[in-house]
Amino acid sequence: MLTIWGRIVSSNVQKVMWAVGELGLEHERIDAGRSFGGLDTQAYGAMNPNRRIPTIRDGDVVLWESNVIVRYLAAKYGVGTLWPHDVAVRGVADQWMDWQQTTLLPDMHTVYWGLARTPAEQRDQPKIDAAVTNLKEIWGRLDAHLKDRRFVAGDSLTMGDIPVGTLCYRYHALGVERAPLEHVERWYDRLQERDAFRRHVMLPLAS
Repeated sequence: MLTIWGRIVSSNVQKVMWAVGELGLEHERIDAGRSFGGLDTQAYGAMNPNRRIPTIRDGDVVLWESNVIVRYLAAKYGVGTLWPHDVAVRGVADQWMDWQQTTLLPDMHTVYWGLARTPAEQRDQPKIDAAVTNLKEIWGRLDAHLKDRRFVAGDSLTMGDIPVGTLCYRYHALGVERAPLEHVERWYDRLQERDAFRRHVMLPLAS
């Protein structure tokens, strides 16, 4: 059976759980990290030397890094759906998965930690405000890409939607000022129609 270690309020764990939900995989999730602890044990360190979440075990395969896990699950269990047959389409999905980590995440991390995890009197408000401003332009790049697409890689949901879709929920839930993003909003509406997205991603933000 597939086993996932990580607390459900983690966005990185939510990526994996959303993929698991889309694929209908039998699984067990074990709470780990922050208040749940468990990351400093010898057993966990043997699986994941970074001692972070998520980590999965699928038979003899042990993996960490959330986007890698999503790719693995898609390739093994979702060929033709989350893992597109067409290598060019798959490349587009891959591209936006990496964009989520390298380009979108830094400012999203600043805003999330600044607003959801930091007491008001300790916040670096100018830094948060600058990140909010940056995000209007950064999300605008995805908006332009989605102008003639229903989903990130084309007409159907793929692994490429999962990392950016998870952060899109947080972007809305944080309640910050957003630029008009007509195509992102239409895409986000489509994500909200999906049961796995609602169950595994649309959860209260952790404080």
